[in-house]
Amino acid sequence: MRHARRRIVRRVTRLAAVGGLLVGSAMVTRAVASEPPDASAPPRTLARTASGAGADLVSRLGTDRTAGHWVDSDGRPVVAVTDERTAEAVRRAGATAKPVRHSMSELRSATATLRAAPRVSGTAWSLDYRSNEVVVRGDRTVSGSDWSRLTGVAQGIGGFVRMERTEGTFTTRLNGAEPILSTAGRCSAGFNVTDGTNDFILTAGHCGPTGSVWFGDGRGDRQVGRTVAGSFPGDDFSLVEYANGKAGDGADLVAVGDGKGVRITGTGEPAVGQRVFRSGSTSGLRDGRVTALDATVNYPEGTVTGLIETDVCAEPGDSGGPMFSEGIALGVTSGGSGDCDKGGTTFFQPLPEAMESLGVRLVGSGRQDAAAGTSATAPPGAAAPGAQAPATGVEGSTLLARLTDRRNVGPGLLIVAGSLVALVATRWIRAEADRKAYQRHYSATWG
Repeated sequence: MRHARRRIVRRVTRLAAVGGLLVGSAMVTRAVASEPPDASAPPRTLARTASGAGADLVSRLGTDRTAGHWVDSDGRPVVAVTDERTAEAVRRAGATAKPVRHSMSELRSATATLRAAPRVSGTAWSLDYRSNEVVVRGDRTVSGSDWSRLTGVAQGIGGFVRMERTEGTFTTRLNGAEPILSTAGRCSAGFNVTDGTNDFILTAGHCGPTGSVWFGDGRGDRQVGRTVAGSFPGDDFSLVEYANGKAGDGADLVAVGDGKGVRITGTGEPAVGQRVFRSGSTSGLRDGRVTALDATVNYPEGTVTGLIETDVCAEPGDSGGPMFSEGIALGVTSGGSGDCDKGGTTFFQPLPEAMESLGVRLVGSGRQDAAAGTSATAPPGAAAPGAQAPATGVEGSTLLARLTDRRNVGPGLLIVAGSLVALVATRWIRAEADRKAYQRHYSATWG
């Protein structure tokens, strides 16, 4: 009876192993024949759609009835409102309404008062839509007397101005995403743009004044171009005209490290809470969230207004590098505080404003504000539009994650391997059983 049960178990195991081989082989064949996950359309976070919906509501309802908009953790639009009537209009539009005390007009009036006060280098302020406050920060270079004087200005405005001291110093990141060098220091290339005749690099304005000559390597053997226009302080953008007038192949890509790139399909404006990526020649590809808009920073070199505030880290040499999300160009790196070991705050010059002022458009973009993540065929070694590519500073997927992803060959190979082990095991068990039976029979005969 026991031997019969063993034979049944062995037969069932063999049948299961053979079935596993067939199923695993089919999975591998299907995965190889289909498009790999890295070539598929980039994941959509709906942040751009939510941002557009929030911006439309704020524009329609006015700055006296609203106080900004942002994207929540689920990717849905939230609009700050000052009265119940406005809240009902926001809800009818499918967005979330958050009641607040102070309108956008009041917040902007507060920042205007701060700008009119005596300038204090090492300070910055921005509009925090979610807390309905103006946040004023001072770095470690700000003296106690200057901080007290600025605090007095804030108290005169009202209780919705929050004062904070921060570690580090607010500096420009001179010292993307390919490095460009001049006598002024090292920066990162931003986005390739064109005026219809010549191609340019759009980068940070503090990287160098008009006339600066830029090179693409440390020896100065390859001249990239010359700065022909820019604005800093006040704004922080500049144009570097290519030496031969053209950007070359792959001009619509931004480098993210390891020979990879992300294709840019248009320009746009970010929303508070939106996840964004920044690439730079020093710290590679980094990501974070937009924390505030319309920020003002008092650098030692001068004051820059209208910046995008983020919690993305940056380091010297990352200046001018591109910020983007879902294949949409958003800005170029201006400056900030902290580093990529401890984290920090980084500010970006908005791209649409800079391009409009300079009279240029993105290279390879048929029209501005293209849909985020629009499919396009990237050249070999480049990432799909708006998709993340393996690069310094981005944690790649683990081997286990790749093996268990049903879109890869991993699961099929695991099933095939397990089935082979089961077949070998059943054959070994059968052979071992036959050997022992033969030994018993031979011993009895010999005896």
